[in-house]
Parts: sequence; C-alpha cells; structure tokens
Amino acid sequence: QAYNCLIHFYKRFVSVLEIEKKTRMGLEEDFQEAADAVSNKIKKTMSNDELKEVYALFKQGSIGDCNTSRPGMLDLKGKAKWDAWNSKKGMSQDEAKQKYIEFANQLKEKHGLIC
Repeated sequence: QAYNCLIHFYKRFVSVLEIEKKTRMGLEEDFQEAADAVSNKIKKTMSNDELKEVYALFKQGSIGDCNTSRPGMLDLKGKAKWDAWNSKKGMSQDEAKQKYIEFANQLKEKHGLIC
C-alpha cells in the first residue's frame, strides 16, 4: 500500500509540474507579444515616466535584478533607465513579466495602435 501511495504522490507531483510549466510558457509568450506591441504597434506618444516603466519592467522580466553599475553623472538618460530598472530590485521575473503585460495593455488603451 505504501508503494501505491508513493506512485499516487509522484503522479500528482508530475501533474503539478506540467501545469506550472504550461503557465510559465503562456506567460513567456504573452510577454513576448506585449514586448512586440510596445516596440512596433503602440503609437509613440508615451511620456518619459511611461517609457521608464516599460524599460524597467522589461529588463526585470528578461534579466532579473539590475546587474550593471550606475552610469556616470553625464549620462542622464542612462542613469534614468538604470534607476528605473533598479527600482524593481527584488521583484521576481514572472511578476515583472505579468506587470509588463498589464502595463502594455494599458498603453494600448491610452495611446492606441499604429494602423
């Protein structure tokens, strides 16, 4: 009976792993679609704050925590991008991807799509 219990546990464990893998794959596909929309389909009327948020969530979702040193004081754009990404430190990549997808959808509504 212990053997049957172990087999049952193993089957349930494998099933949970398969569901988790499918969920992650779906998230990754949705993330890539959102990135394509932001890069190629949403009208380029985003504010600087929106651009920084898009950048930060994309980098956090793609790479994870900021892994570079802060740019020098003369590189204002680089510092702004670095600060935005670094503000997401500690957020999981999956959470950042989900937030990116949600933000991209908000941007589509607000700015519209390129025809």
